[in-house]
Amino acid sequence: GVRKTYGAQVALEHVDLDIARGEFLSLLGPSGSGKTTLLMVLAGFIRPDQGSLRFGDAEVIRKPPHRRDVGMVFQNYALFPHLDVAANVAFPLKLRRVPAADIARRVEEALAMVKLAGYGARRVHELSGGQRQRVALARAIVFAPRIVLMDEPLSALDRQLRELMQIELRQLHEKLGMTTIYVTHDQREALTMSDRVAVIAGGRVMQVDTPRRIYEQPANRFVAEFIGE
Repeated sequence: GVRKTYGAQVALEHVDLDIARGEFLSLLGPSGSGKTTLLMVLAGFIRPDQGSLRFGDAEVIRKPPHRRDVGMVFQNYALFPHLDVAANVAFPLKLRRVPAADIARRVEEALAMVKLAGYGARRVHELSGGQRQRVALARAIVFAPRIVLMDEPLSALDRQLRELMQIELRQLHEKLGMTTIYVTHDQREALTMSDRVAVIAGGRVMQVDTPRRIYEQPANRFVAEFIGE
């Protein structure tokens, strides 16, 4: 029942979603459909006008972002340019006052997981786009959050690297078993990566289903035309 308006503009209109533990769910829709607004509501950066949001049995609608146990990967990476790779990845752990010895170990493990072992001392400006995205991903998973939110994390990459990262993200999801909610406007990306896809338009959820059913049995004309060829 989540609703969010900006003046006369309705960004989200009575959104209902039930996401399973450990699921990879994509929010798919055209620009301006409300998918990023919904992701920001889940993260806690936007407070909806009405509705309820539960992680398990706990109501979190009033909890600030840092108390939601959520990892976030932004479209523009949002890395700190004055910090090296290791310090960027360590940032969430320092905020949570994890002991220094544990921080070093967990940063190494996270970097190894995203295939950046040995890159801890590099500066952000020395990295390629794909490497920066991996650092952002390592930062999001280093504190083992219950949920990882991704806002079009591969949109700035070239096609070949993007397709490689799609495979790596999916493999990482399966290895860690974290609930992943992934925003994209790319139909192919959503269909190849997701357990289920939520198609969003005009702030409403048009259909939530497996990629095959979304493609073969669209719920309405919009889903048919947006997904099909």
